[in-house]
Amino acid sequence: MKKLFVLGDSISMHYGPFLAEYIKDVFEYDRKGKNKECKDLNIASQVNGGDSSNCLEYLQLLPNLEYDVLLLNCGLHDIKTHETGIQITADEYEKNLKEIVELVRSRGKKIVWVMSTPLDDETHNRECTIFFRYNKDIVAYNEIADRVMKELGVPVIDLYSFTMSLDEPLYEDHVHFFEPVRKLHGAFIAGQVLALEQRGEI
Repeated sequence: MKKLFVLGDSISMHYGPFLAEYIKDVFEYDRKGKNKECKDLNIASQVNGGDSSNCLEYLQLLPNLEYDVLLLNCGLHDIKTHETGIQITADEYEKNLKEIVELVRSRGKKIVWVMSTPLDDETHNRECTIFFRYNKDIVAYNEIADRVMKELGVPVIDLYSFTMSLDEPLYEDHVHFFEPVRKLHGAFIAGQVLALEQRGEI
């Protein structure tokens, strides 16, 4: 059985258990810090992938990480806006993504990219006061990722558009989703991953 390894932010932590259930007949599921506790979803941690620089460093430090397919997302942490500016600039983001893909492929692994999910500016920046985020930046960074991945021939799962299409309450706080949405995320990603596997693309 192939192993699917998830490296992503807290959104991936939330849909992960549902994804694992939906793909269990085809893929063994694993993720960064699978059995570890994450006390603060807003920062990179032993479980949370964090921004693109964090993800790149994590992969660089673990050359023997066992997986067949890497399911990767980063973006929500990259666009955190502080007094000094955005956490990871657009140019840095693009460079990091290209380095990640090159690194993963150099180790003979497959990679699938997952688009970052949308956010509501007003709700987010009212409820989260340690940094700001803006959906226009999510859109811009998703566009960068989409272009880079298509140029490099990496399959892309558009979780952003899928989430925007849902006709139900989304956010339980400033950026995280209610459990029914998490379950839908898991099902959507599972369907995309299984289709890629059936076509022999991963």
